Amino acid sequence: MQKYHGSMVALVTPFNNGKVDFQALERMVEFHIANGTTCLVVAGTTGECPTLSPEEHIEVIKATVEYAKGRILVMAGAGSNNPVEAIYFSNAAKDAGADCLLHNAGYYNRPNQEGLYAHFKMVHDNTDLPIFVYNVPGRTVVNISSETLAKIAKLERVIGVKDATGNLERPWLEHNMIDKPFIYLSGEDSTAVSYNIAGGVGVISVTANCAPALVAKVQNLTLEKKWDEAAAEQYKLMKLHKLMFKEPSPAPAKYAVSLLGLCKEESRLPILPISDSLRAEIKEQMQKLELI
Repeated sequence: MQKYHGSMVALVTPFNNGKVDFQALERMVEFHIANGTTCLVVAGTTGECPTLSPEEHIEVIKATVEYAKGRILVMAGAGSNNPVEAIYFSNAAKDAGADCLLHNAGYYNRPNQEGLYAHFKMVHDNTDLPIFVYNVPGRTVVNISSETLAKIAKLERVIGVKDATGNLERPWLEHNMIDKPFIYLSGEDSTAVSYNIAGGVGVISVTANCAPALVAKVQNLTLEKKWDEAAAEQYKLMKLHKLMFKEPSPAPAKYAVSLLGLCKEESRLPILPISDSLRAEIKEQMQKLELI
């Protein structure tokens, strides 16, 4: 299980004239392998899963696995507020060769805590791959409580959490509630170092799309318990972390990746291109960090 650690990228899905750009996807896979990323998290929020067709969703997972050739882990976004659809994507991800799954809570239908547990149990009982629980109440509206997470963690193949709550009390509490080996991953770049102090072992990062080596450096320093050095590197990245969400994601990340020549900045509606002022800010920070 400890293979899931370090800098794991919430990979953008490249588009070209409205279609998935598989050539760009292959370039990005090679880029991350070369720059210290430990896992490609595909077809998630940053991968614009809400606007991928079911066929595209599966093809992106399949192509990523094919390009990775076993050199890097692939975590497939398979979440849905409909557990039947979540099971469908999970089994398709297994067939595609993904290593594990990422499942979010039920957005829009807003289940209570008992409903959340029932959702994850149904998905767990009808799929085969290891599962990470994705708690991102800023997008799903519902928050998986620490108590509910501990209950979900009792399911055999639930092996970890991606915590995008920003609540740094949670990992401290959950370590006391979950009594099996469990992988704690931050889902928020800005608090990732602090999260690791509380027992986290990695981050699923948006910033890693454009600064993979730097995000990997920060994570590796935390894993070596070199907290002062990790903090110093995190200070340098903080402005870029914040810029990635100054306007709706993943448009800022896609613009940043386009500056590296890896893909076009194209997103799908309702995500719009970023403003000229934000372009200037991102470009300035990437130049300061010597990324471009």
